[in-house]
Amino acid sequence: MANSESIAREMVDAINRNDMSRYRQLLHPDYSYRGGDGQVQRGQDAGVAIVQMYRTAFPDDMALDVQHIHTAGDTAIIEFIGKGTHCGELAGIAPTGRRIELPVITVLEMRDGKVHSEREYMDSAYLMQQLGVMPAPATA
Repeated sequence: MANSESIAREMVDAINRNDMSRYRQLLHPDYSYRGGDGQVQRGQDAGVAIVQMYRTAFPDDMALDVQHIHTAGDTAIIEFIGKGTHCGELAGIAPTGRRIELPVITVLEMRDGKVHSEREYMDSAYLMQQLGVMPAPATA
């Protein structure tokens, strides 16, 4: 069985290289993704579509900068900083030209040497603030 850390690193590498063919190969046929909105998306096509959504929004310089990978058996937890310049539409938000750096945690569960499920946690409000479409909270 493949090591969960090596699968996680290979997944990040495929995303950073924009190698969707390799990324798809790393996803289990029964792959599922749960994002911050709580909605579950299923299948390899859904996984690729999520990455492509971010690649469209941050086409020139999107990068996942891995801070730590923690593993336990068939589970890998990746802490990374998502970076990029907003030059394309993101969920109906027109390009702002702003640079973002967003801390993200994703929990991967492996099955048969592939990513079977993914749960991703990020502060979407912080992303919207960096894009300038939501005000920053008032400070005391």
